[in-house]
Parts: sequence; C-alpha cells; structure tokens
Amino acid sequence: MTATHLTSRAVIRLSALNEGEDVRAFLQGLVTNDVAGPLPCWAALLSPQGKVLFDFIVWDGGADLLLDCEAVTAEALVKRLSLYRLRRKIRIALDPALAVHWQAGEGTRSDPRLPALGQRWLSEPGSESAEDQWLAHRLSHSVCEGAELTDLLWLECNAAELNGVSFTKGCYVGQENTARMNWRAKVGRRLVVVPLSESEPRRQRVAYPELGLAVDHRRVEDIRAEWMPEWLDPSSPA
Repeated sequence: MTATHLTSRAVIRLSALNEGEDVRAFLQGLVTNDVAGPLPCWAALLSPQGKVLFDFIVWDGGADLLLDCEAVTAEALVKRLSLYRLRRKIRIALDPALAVHWQAGEGTRSDPRLPALGQRWLSEPGSESAEDQWLAHRLSHSVCEGAELTDLLWLECNAAELNGVSFTKGCYVGQENTARMNWRAKVGRRLVVVPLSESEPRRQRVAYPELGLAVDHRRVEDIRAEWMPEWLDPSSPA
C-alpha cells in the first residue's frame, strides 16, 4: 500500500462547549481566509503588522473546525489561539486520533491551494510516512509552507495566488497591512523555489540539499523566468 501519512503535520480541533458558541465566527475574526464559506481553505494567523505566525488548512469538522498545521508548532498555535479565546466556551486542543494524508494525482479532494499539489484528507494515522514524496512534490510546484513563511508578509508568501486570503470577508489580525499591499499592488518581494547552487545566502529561507533546492525571498525583479511557476507567472495563460 502506498504511504500517505504526512508525519510532519498535526490536527487541532476547535469545539464549542455550549450551544451559544460559534467556532467559525471565532476563527473568522482572526485568520486571513473566509472560514464561514466552503472548506477546506488555506489560511494564516498573522501578527498585527501582517507577518506570518502560523499557516494551516482549515477543515470542516461538522460542528467543529479542524486545523491541519505543522506538528512542531502545533502547541504554540494552540496557545496563541487560546489567548484570543478569552472567556469564550471553546475547546482548542490537539486531536491525536486524526492525521493528515496526501497522495499525488487528481481526484475529488484537491489541496485548496493548488489542484496540482494532489489529494489531501484527514483520517486516522498511517503506519508509513509520505514526507519525502510530499516535500519533493510540493517544491516541484514552488509552493511554500510552514517555517519557509514565518515572519514574512502574507502576500509575499504568494497567498493571494494560492487562495490563502479573502479581501472581502472583513477584519482579522494583520488585515490592515495585507489589504493595503493588495490595493496598492505593492508586493515587492516573493518566495520562490530556486536551485540550491543559485540561492542567495542573504535571501535564503530554507535549504534542501537532498533535493538540490532552496526557498529564497527575492525581489520580484530578480526572479528569473525559469523559476516562475505557471500559477504565479502573469504572462501564463489562465
């Protein structure tokens, strides 16, 4: 059987503890995307200055919401969300019974960022890891996540092009700077996957020597045409 379990991911469950609580409304006022609409969706929790603290995929869990996030930062994300909870009767905790799964290819469970990323779903943990295959596949499509994004402005992480932001849903933490960048069309730098041999140390976010690749934070004018994925290249056909 083909391995599908992404062992670097964890699942956080948000649950209302009484009938008067609305978990979607709680998260809606915090994150970059519209969680009141169709799910799953990719979103981020930003600093007040609009820089990335955490990114995750939000799933419909019936009356609950499920966050598919980096395992190494999952506890920190729980703590951050709990700060915003105040006295609301909402439980925010890791759900070890669920795991994130991935498989290349087309289907009905496409990754909400980009269909070419393949199929993604939540289920019980698997016995084998698909991490190596997933990393190579994700970087081959120039999609960044997790530590590659931290402390950068959300739109510099290609969030608009990868369906990670709503410009119509209303306020959220960091919304002012994010909206200003969008309306003024001032995204001067972007994340891009480059050959490791051509990565700039000052601009490098993460290196993957085993794949010969790196993630750089480059000025838009310095991004070569051959590094530009079709989904980001404005000259590519729709």
